[in-house]
Amino acid sequence: MMKEFLSFAAAALVLAGCAREKTAEVADLVDPMIGTGAHGHTFPGATTPFGMVQLSPDTGLEGWDWCSGYHYTDSTIIGFTHTHLSGTGRSDLMDVMLMPHTGAPKLSPEEYTSAFSHDDEVATPGYYKVLLKDHGVTAELTATPRAGFHRYTFPADSAANVILDLAHHYATDSVINTTLTAVGDSVLTGARFSRGWGEPGERFWSDQHIYYAIKFSRPFSSSTLAVAGEGVDPSVAAAGVKGPDVKFVASFEPSAEPLLVKVGISAVSEENALANLAAEIPAWDFDGAAASARALWNDELGKIKVEGPEDAKRIFYTAMYHAMTTPYLYNDVNGEYRGSDGKVHKAEGFNNYTVLSLWDTFRAANPLYTITNPKLASDLVNSMLAQYDEYGLLPVWSLWSSETNCMIGYHAIPVIVDAYFKGIGGFDAEKAYQAMKTSAMQDDFGIDLLKKYGYIPNDLYNRSVATALEYCYDDWCVSRMAEALGHKEDARYFAERAAGYAKYFDPEFGLMNGVDSKGRFRRPFDPAFASYGECDWIEGNSLQFSFFVPHDVSGLIGLMGGNEKFDAAIDRLFTEAVDPGDDAPIDISGIIGGYAHGNEPSHHVAYLHNYTGNYAATQRRVREIADSLYTSAPDGLCGNDDCGQMSAWYVFSALGFYPVNPAEGVYVLGVPLLESATIKAGEKPFTMKAVGFSPENRYVTGVRLDGKPYDKLYITHSDILRGAELEFVMGPEPKNIPGAQVPPSAGLR
Repeated sequence: MMKEFLSFAAAALVLAGCAREKTAEVADLVDPMIGTGAHGHTFPGATTPFGMVQLSPDTGLEGWDWCSGYHYTDSTIIGFTHTHLSGTGRSDLMDVMLMPHTGAPKLSPEEYTSAFSHDDEVATPGYYKVLLKDHGVTAELTATPRAGFHRYTFPADSAANVILDLAHHYATDSVINTTLTAVGDSVLTGARFSRGWGEPGERFWSDQHIYYAIKFSRPFSSSTLAVAGEGVDPSVAAAGVKGPDVKFVASFEPSAEPLLVKVGISAVSEENALANLAAEIPAWDFDGAAASARALWNDELGKIKVEGPEDAKRIFYTAMYHAMTTPYLYNDVNGEYRGSDGKVHKAEGFNNYTVLSLWDTFRAANPLYTITNPKLASDLVNSMLAQYDEYGLLPVWSLWSSETNCMIGYHAIPVIVDAYFKGIGGFDAEKAYQAMKTSAMQDDFGIDLLKKYGYIPNDLYNRSVATALEYCYDDWCVSRMAEALGHKEDARYFAERAAGYAKYFDPEFGLMNGVDSKGRFRRPFDPAFASYGECDWIEGNSLQFSFFVPHDVSGLIGLMGGNEKFDAAIDRLFTEAVDPGDDAPIDISGIIGGYAHGNEPSHHVAYLHNYTGNYAATQRRVREIADSLYTSAPDGLCGNDDCGQMSAWYVFSALGFYPVNPAEGVYVLGVPLLESATIKAGEKPFTMKAVGFSPENRYVTGVRLDGKPYDKLYITHSDILRGAELEFVMGPEPKNIPGAQVPPSAGLR
């Protein structure tokens, strides 16, 4: 595990030692403020690619739009916490809060919260800066993978204080217990145990353990301690204090010198938090740490080099940044982590990761990692198998040591299958298959009904159709891997389950509909109805979910009556405005007609026209979505970024292709949003060129691959790995390719 840190330290030395003139870097094109407004739910603070620490300001904690702790509409900052979720529709974390302030030591948020202005904010990859106006303090933040680094510049003539508020939490989070020990006059260690999103159950551990080690650059001259709202003699902190509401204020003599604060975290122990801190921030060099974090981002973002309009590049690289913020590293420098069983384990030969929002990310974010970071893709499979060892099932939506079981499907499966068929090794394929089969054959989450009835009756299970359609796709993935590994009977069984999507197709409406235990379709039937209550759907409705058959688009086309009727059905989705009702979830957003881009079930739909050969229609739809629903403003995301999935859609689409079936190794062509791109994936770079690209020439009139006319409406992963050259010939109007070969489809029906 030290190899990771050595590369981090080397990057810092290179950047800190260079005296040459600064040149433009890809990190300059990232704006972390994009997505902090509207319903994007991203945070602007400092983190490293896929790091454990997300050091960012918290501005509010009570509403849904504060899931990341920050919202652009706010004008006050409560403090800076070291863990955050990016773009999620649920909130958690926001652990170990520090807040600098002046004057007398302050213990209540009403006293230490400060006003701020966006004019005084700077946010770039790995660095955040803000002026706390009420205290006159300039706060700067940077991060390493497992530690946060603060630099506070106080007014030279003011007493300086920093509060550690261990009771700070989101409204849905509960603090079970906290501990604090003052080690001398400049070090604090302790722990914070909480319970929030993850729910306790028979199979898994749900409490979140975070241990911290805080070091100040100079001794505090005095301190203030409160437990459960009552002042306590701070000298007792040397022996250690505990309770669900512990607050400690370290006070310092006035000084013109900035106060530096280093914070290491761990899910295992205080000793590991100290070791993480010692390994990753050994010196009091804030600028060097910030340069190192920036170097990591330049390296990760630089795996795709693009040219095009400045605004499009800013949206693109910010999308890459958000897609590479999660998942989160979840083992210490010694390899230890706290598992789903609450026990300490050691990652051997891989890095363990958490915050796997798989219902979202399996669609495009995880396929993106197979191109830009295959080592991460391998580590993710091993992380999933570790969770399988610890509590018997693959993850659904893992959060630190908890399994939230949020959303539907068992979408660890397509991530594993995608990695396997793309030749990304480093894991036990047979063990992975057995884990997949176990998850697909459990008796929870409606699978018992699926096995009994051959479908999921809507009078016996809520969200039945959405759940079943997601299972059909996952079962196709299981079948495909079973076939490859020689499990012929399993392959046939899961292929039959994968074809079961047709059982929900209501021919009267030409859409998917709920079926009860007696085999009757839901009546009355409102295709636009969506609710989190008693409903056949989740985060969508029949209009959107009826197109979720990515493994057998040809079969779906047949159900809908052929190519013309299929194209017409997609057109109706985009053009006919619908009212989903007052009970519709707030995060059904990014609406174009009845299409909802703010929710993941719709993300592949624009590309489905290609399966009828109607490439021109796909181009129009992709352009419409990209141009109207992605901007470089704080509200530039039309819905929750969902751990990078919303952003990954843009990354792929800007390159001119998208993984409609994420486990097939095939990318369906769209329309490029940039002039060119170079991807470092195989030994030879893959290039995309939009020939004649201009504001007027926004559409594709022809395609070439390796200099020759190309008549397929897709490329393969092997094309990218071998370093092919994909050229789109651009023009003012989209054109179909006569006789074009449509993307492959399973043909299960």
